[in-house]
Formats: sequence, structure tokens, C-alpha cells
Amino acid sequence: MRRVRVAATHGRRDEAGAGTVLAVAMIGLLVTVTVATSGAVGLVAGHRRAQAAADLAALAGAAALQDGGDACRRAGTVAERNGASLRRCRVEEWSVALVVVSSVRLPGGSIDLRARGHAGPVTALAGLTARG
Repeated sequence: MRRVRVAATHGRRDEAGAGTVLAVAMIGLLVTVTVATSGAVGLVAGHRRAQAAADLAALAGAAALQDGGDACRRAGTVAERNGASLRRCRVEEWSVALVVVSSVRLPGGSIDLRARGHAGPVTALAGLTARG
């Protein structure tokens, strides 16, 4: 008599296609991480640009103030040339303090970033450091 072997399939499942599902899940994860990283990099770069615009605008305002011009008008012009808009400007004696706003487009939309700038004569700072 011949014995016939029957394959036992009880408790086993067919695993065909499991690698495809895993690959699709990994690709989805990779895309999500890439989008999140590009958003974070864009945010940091945008803030650096806003801070540079604020610093340059404050320096231009202080220079205009020393030349007898309108510090806030000059600061606004420089801020606009650097992709930002002047929101606040305050002049105290020979110092200029200001706030600029710059818009950054991110994958999920755009966001406004604020940066502060302050410039004035070095002699005011030297008096502060001499006192300790």
C-alpha cells in the first residue's frame, strides 16, 4: 500500500505579499520623515533670514540716526530689501530697537516669523561691561 502524504496547513497562513506590505509601510514612513525634516529645515532657515533682516535693519537705522536721518524709515527700507516687513521701531537716544516679520512657506502652509534687532553706539555697551 502506498502512503500519501497530506500537507498539514492547519494553523499556517500564506505569507505571500507580506514583504510588499512592509515595503509600502517603510516608504510611507520615509516620505513622512522627509516632509517633516524639510519643514523643520525651512523653519530654521526662515528664522535665520528674518534675524539677519532684523540685524541689518537695526544697523541701517542706527547709521541713519547718526547721520541725522529718519532711523525707522531707513530700517523699514532695509528690512523690505531683505524680505521682511518692519512691525515696530523704537528710537531711544542713539539706539534703535525694532521687530521685523518674515513669511516662510512650509509644506503645510505658511507661517510668519518674528525677529528682533537692536543697534546703537558701542560706547553704551562699553559702559555696561566696565561696571561688571
